[in-house]
Amino acid sequence: MELIVKHFSELSADELFEIYKLRCTVFVVEQTCIYQDVDDFDKAAYHLWLRDEDGIQAYARVLPAGATFPEVSLGRVIAVKRRCGLGTQIVRAAIKTAVDRLNADVITIEAQVYAKDLYGQLGFHETSEEFIEDGIPHVQMQLDLTRR
Repeated sequence: MELIVKHFSELSADELFEIYKLRCTVFVVEQTCIYQDVDDFDKAAYHLWLRDEDGIQAYARVLPAGATFPEVSLGRVIAVKRRCGLGTQIVRAAIKTAVDRLNADVITIEAQVYAKDLYGQLGFHETSEEFIEDGIPHVQMQLDLTRR
């Protein structure tokens, strides 16, 4: 499995197409959630994915501080095959990218409630009550890298 990390400005048209196709398949079709997945934040983001001979197997984007939160943030996390470690692997890579490329000391996310244990195992803690976003239960979480 190969990890690829690229800023939006470095993506080829084919890579961007594959990313958007996967995100729409998961977040719009599978989760039956009508919302604008493609947004202007993509342009500021680093896009990470794990790929094998079958294509993208896991994906995440890393946004700079000030894009969606005052802190660096992660989002759009996808593991095509669930419960086999790909989600953990891509989130770890996203954390490393946030630190290495954006000098993150705190990372904020809005996790779907069903996935909060995954983030908790990686050091994130809940910073909000549960809320509904686009019809799906979420919770805000943060990872304080100064306490590691």
